Amino acid sequence: EETRRLAGEGFKQVTLLGQNVNSYHCEDHDFADLLEAVSAVEGIERIRFTSPHPKDFPDKLLHVVARNPKVCKHIHLPLQSGSNRVLELMDRTYTREEFMALAAKIRSLIPGVALSTDVIVGFCTETDAEFKETLDVLEQVGFDSAFTFKYSQRKGTIASRKYKDDVPEAIKTERIVLLNEVQKKISLRKNRAHIGKTLEILLENKGSKRSPDILYGRADGNQLVTLVEGGCALGELIQVRVIDASPNVLKGVAI
Repeated sequence: EETRRLAGEGFKQVTLLGQNVNSYHCEDHDFADLLEAVSAVEGIERIRFTSPHPKDFPDKLLHVVARNPKVCKHIHLPLQSGSNRVLELMDRTYTREEFMALAAKIRSLIPGVALSTDVIVGFCTETDAEFKETLDVLEQVGFDSAFTFKYSQRKGTIASRKYKDDVPEAIKTERIVLLNEVQKKISLRKNRAHIGKTLEILLENKGSKRSPDILYGRADGNQLVTLVEGGCALGELIQVRVIDASPNVLKGVAI
């Protein structure tokens, strides 16, 4: 009902939100069924979801993402750490090998899919060698983008009760700077691969203090695209040819 209301108000995209959102179940219906139901709402053109957990990506869900044209070909796949010991401390319920196998499976079933991730550096007792394991997974998987964080204890969490926050702040900073440098190179490589291609983008915002005529939109894979206004309106889905790329943004011209 909420999706129908949004469609009636002219919204073309909806994002399904929830912690471990892909673990959704209601009676006999799972998350794949929910995506199909939302896609059936007239007026909705794009569906995104976040944040999922790697433990709940059955083939049924991946096939829905692959074949349903309204479900965006972008999956956020939170890694957190590339070390099996640290993943166990975090109670993440998967190993680096299982995570990498899932990433490979997603790419095989959904050609051209964009993968993003979350990474935490400096979790309790994390060593230099374990941090390097995280870098190794980043380079092997090749995420399109990553949200990176320095670990900080929060009151009331299991980690705060069980483990001492013993990685020095200077080491955390050193690690996140290096991590961001590695990811920046990967993101630039991924984005430059789009140059010369035509992407469909949904125009979401317009203008900045420096460039009031710049339009901002998102491609199906969630890449941010900028272009100079050319008679296009916010909320439109338009075709754009990519002419340049940075690690964070694609530059395009409307076709």
